[in-house]
Amino acid sequence: MRRLWLVLIAIAIAAPATPTQAQERPIRIVFPFAAGGSGDALARLVADKMRASLNRTVIVENPTGAAGRIGVMAVKNAAPDGATLLLTPIAPVAVYQHSYKTLDYDPLVDLAPVSQLATFDFIIAVGAKIPVSSLTELVAWCRANPTQANFGIPAMGTLPHFIGAMFARAAAIDLRPVPYRGAAAATADLLAGQIPILVGGVSDLAEMHKAGRVRILATAAAQRSPFLADVPTFRESGYDLVATSWYGVFAPARTPANVVDRLSAAIAAGVQSPDVKERLLTLGLQPTGTTAAAFAKIQKDDSDFWAAAVKASGFKAEQ
Repeated sequence: MRRLWLVLIAIAIAAPATPTQAQERPIRIVFPFAAGGSGDALARLVADKMRASLNRTVIVENPTGAAGRIGVMAVKNAAPDGATLLLTPIAPVAVYQHSYKTLDYDPLVDLAPVSQLATFDFIIAVGAKIPVSSLTELVAWCRANPTQANFGIPAMGTLPHFIGAMFARAAAIDLRPVPYRGAAAATADLLAGQIPILVGGVSDLAEMHKAGRVRILATAAAQRSPFLADVPTFRESGYDLVATSWYGVFAPARTPANVVDRLSAAIAAGVQSPDVKERLLTLGLQPTGTTAAAFAKIQKDDSDFWAAAVKASGFKAEQ
């Protein structure tokens, strides 16, 4: 009898965790980029709300590298029990499959959408010394100054790169991208007059626009940005270009639907809470908080959109 009990104890120790046991483990939110930016701040706000609503420990990890792909792979390979989540901007899950020749994951197959958290807009801006105040005038300036028609971007293969390429194509002008190591470096050169044009995020330049240090000529969303009510959209300016970005949460594929739905409800409620909404607006983010089904459609539609944009740019990423 004693031997039988020892065998049963050994089996219990070796057995995989049950769903109940998995629920007791800390939830890991993987944000696959460096700490300190708006995306990381969003991850920590979401973690705080989940701790309170789910009564579980929630931690944020930042496994950086390979433009976010290392973190995506960590979540893809995690157990599908709801204890490991990916919080990411749009690029690794709706753009990379079109810009990389090979990718170690399929974001539409290997990940389960949980909830979109927030959206943010892109802008095109010029330095204070460039004598233009509209997109029409910018197009004329580029045609008159073809050797100076360069636009700064945070890096090659980023969404600002593709938006600049789409605008150049729509306007039938030759615009050349100038990649920097991040938005801050590109903004510094715009302010210094080293680059005449910049395509980036609203939060990067909104306050400088209001102070008159740069001029934002257009935003890329379907409606005007609440942060820049005086600035028209590309479409209002006569160019059929609409593109936005977002942050969202994903679980590993094959995570049970009831687990995904429970996480989605908790996350959406947290994002829509008044204190989190207020904080996100200060970061230049517009809170959303969607169902899993709604987010799955957003991801698929945006993947189709950026496939065409990447193809039009001719860009192919290196491994």
